[in-house]
Order: sequence, then C-alpha cells, then structure tokens
Amino acid sequence: MNFSVMNLRNLFLKFYKDYELNFMEKEKPLGIFDSGIGGLTVVKRLASVLPNEDIVYFGDTARVPYGSKSNDTVIEYSIQDTKFLINKNVKIVIVACNTASSVALTELGKQFNVPIIGMIKPGAEAAVNTTKNGRIGVIGTRATINNQAYSTEIKRLDPNLEVFEYACPLFVSLAEEGWINHKATYLIAEEYLKDLKEKNIDTLVLGCTHYPILQNVIQDVIGDKVTLIDSGVASTEIVKSELERIGLPTNKSSLGNQEFFVSDIPIKFTEVAELFLGRSVQNVSKVDIERLIKLV
Repeated sequence: MNFSVMNLRNLFLKFYKDYELNFMEKEKPLGIFDSGIGGLTVVKRLASVLPNEDIVYFGDTARVPYGSKSNDTVIEYSIQDTKFLINKNVKIVIVACNTASSVALTELGKQFNVPIIGMIKPGAEAAVNTTKNGRIGVIGTRATINNQAYSTEIKRLDPNLEVFEYACPLFVSLAEEGWINHKATYLIAEEYLKDLKEKNIDTLVLGCTHYPILQNVIQDVIGDKVTLIDSGVASTEIVKSELERIGLPTNKSSLGNQEFFVSDIPIKFTEVAELFLGRSVQNVSKVDIERLIKLV
C-alpha cells in the first residue's frame, strides 16, 4: 500500500514538474533578428497572426547592411545575433534577414538547439504557388542574389520555372532612411527594375525584409499585373505551424509584449519603426557592440 502511494506521489510530482516546465517554455518570447529595421515587416505580421506572443527583436543597425558583406562575416554576425536572442531566453529564432538566411541558416541550425526559421524557403514556396506564367523575378541584396538562394530553392520546387534575379542594394539604405515615397526612391527603383520589367514576369519576390517598406514604390514601378511576394509574410505561417508542431504556442490571452534592441542609433530606429508600425515605440535599448562580439 505504501509502495503504491509513493508511486502515485512520484508520478504526480513528475507530472506537475513537466507541466510547469512546459508552461514556462510556452511563455518564452519569439526571437527575431535582422541587420537593421527590415525585420520590422516580420514583427508587424507576427503581431497580427500571433498577437498574444511576446517578441524580442534585435536590429544590428551598427553593421547594416549585411548584403554587402562576405559570407563568412554574415555567418559571424548571425551567430552573435542569435546568441544575443538565446540569452534573452527565446523559444524560437526567426532570421528576418534574407542575406543571413541565404548563407548562415545551416550553421545556426548546427550551433543552436532551438528552431531556426529563415526567409528563403517560405518566400520561394509562396512564389511557386502564385505564378501563373512560370516567370518569377527576385530582387535582393548582392549577397542573396550572388548566392542564388531563391532561384536554387524555386528550381528545386519546380525545375520548369524561369527565375530572373537582380540586386537592388540601395533599397536597404532608402528603407533605413524612411524614404518611403521620396522622389529619389522612385528614380532608383526605375533604374533597378527596368530590365526586370522586360522579362514578362507575373510574380516578384521581395528578397529582403527591408523591401516591403518600399512596397508601394516597387509596385508602382513594376506594374499592377505583377504580384509581390513578401517572404516575411510567408515565413510567419511557418512560425505558427512550427510553434504548434513543438507544442509551444503561448497560453496567454492578453496582447504580447515587444522589446526592441539595436546596436546603434536607437532614436533613428524608433522614428522609422513608428512610421512603419503605425504606433508609438518606446522600449528600444542599445546593445554594446563589443559585448555582442564577445558572445561568440
């Protein structure tokens, strides 16, 4: 009899401990990093689809853009960014940077024991499912385009599709400046997209999370017959599915909290973040870049 009671007690304690640990895991925040403000497009979408989840965002504004850096440097920065988020006790890491997604995702998956979700695969799948004439355009940073990240993934999904990739590096700086409707932005967009307009594409992947900030300009220039694909929007559905798969969606019914960290110029980040998110952003903190480097 005593043996049975002891067994029941141990089973109850184990169940309670497991329940408590699972509950704590569920309430951990989502972690997102990007080279600058571009990942805010993902934050905005996540807050819409998963409004109860807490979010910790890191924008590496001191070292933006990643798209002009070597692959080794991008991998190094991405490891540092991910370690920062892991130290914030996140339950999942979203690489809201197409450049980092194209070169660092495999290494991050090897080094960290949390789900790592990038932008390339979700964006490619959305493009393949959208195109009607089989001609897809991709614009991104030089690193993303040079690595042929999107064309490789799109061709893997459907070898019969034609993919046309073009680098548009200045779009990142224009987005960081908040030049959403500036005349210079239109002129640069016309120059970047003029060759792509001749390819008879019906789908265009915005292969950088900064680019949706300039979505209206890009749509005006490329024409309304072309469907724009936001890889950040596509990745949000993957995040939702992954949380359900691993059993870690939050139990909260209240709106989630959002914390923002940057490696430089928090005032500028706040201004652009408020412009894009359409609300006040107050909890922005600066991270010491030297401490971030030491995390590796």
